[in-house]
Amino acid sequence: MTEGYFCYMILATATPADAARLTNLVNRAYRGDSSRRGWTTEAHLLDGQRIDEEGMQEMLAVPEAAMLLCLGENNALLGSFYAHALGQKVYLGMLAVDPQGQAQGVGKFLIRAAEDYGRQHGCTISKMTVISVRTELIAFYERQGYRLTGATEPFPTDPRYGIPKQPLTLLVLEKPLA
Repeated sequence: MTEGYFCYMILATATPADAARLTNLVNRAYRGDSSRRGWTTEAHLLDGQRIDEEGMQEMLAVPEAAMLLCLGENNALLGSFYAHALGQKVYLGMLAVDPQGQAQGVGKFLIRAAEDYGRQHGCTISKMTVISVRTELIAFYERQGYRLTGATEPFPTDPRYGIPKQPLTLLVLEKPLA
């Protein structure tokens, strides 16, 4: 239980039955007018959706991966974070927090849970990618102990995940898991 704006936070793991509400949360957190209420919006960088329900179902079916959920009162979905154990590294992605509840500790709660997931799967390094122009988000992750590695990855070109309004590159961040 974590104190803050929310009375409590419960960690859960998503199942295929959660795909529709997860898809809705992720799209509200990243794209469109609703995302502009929070500080993690990508609406100024990308058009379209962040993910569709089919893509969410595919993520939920990946072996050695989990979509971690932060649930509040009445089973309200406050946030989610994807963790995929790949050998010595756990890849973390698509951190989504309800735009109306951002800056209340949900993201930090999910980061800790995802890192624990990696440790439980024998991972020694946590890895994530962030759009290079998202300086405020990079700074947030650096405050959580992540460091830029100097590596980059191309931004996905599949329109199912959004249509860039400008050329975008992903920066790789890592953190040792003790």
